[in-house]
Amino acid sequence: QVQLVESGGGLVQAGGSLRLSCAASGRTFNSYAIAWFRQAPGKEREFVAAIDRSGGSTYYADSVKGRFTISRDNAKSTTYLQMNTLKPEDTAVYYCAAERTIHVYSPLWKYDYWGQGTQVTVSS
Repeated sequence: QVQLVESGGGLVQAGGSLRLSCAASGRTFNSYAIAWFRQAPGKEREFVAAIDRSGGSTYYADSVKGRFTISRDNAKSTTYLQMNTLKPEDTAVYYCAAERTIHVYSPLWKYDYWGQGTQVTVSS
């Protein structure tokens, strides 16, 4: 079992930066691929970025490619999402999710564990 806790959200002006963290419990963190998803009001939850178990492979949604960077520190059981050049359309609740898999990315419904989410608001 894995418990995930996100932090680092907040209010930022367009063009600014935030770094989200996703801290995991359990001793098997490096068995799990981690992904970030986001959900804006009235919209479906959408994929943002994913990283494989070792941190060697990453995958991004086109909407954030070149602006966001996902990374992980297995010694600290923590995954990060560095968000630069933020836009108002990035406003959403951001969730991290974990799946025990060798793959870097999976469809949303395959992720077994989810955090509670952290709010990111980008003002124009």
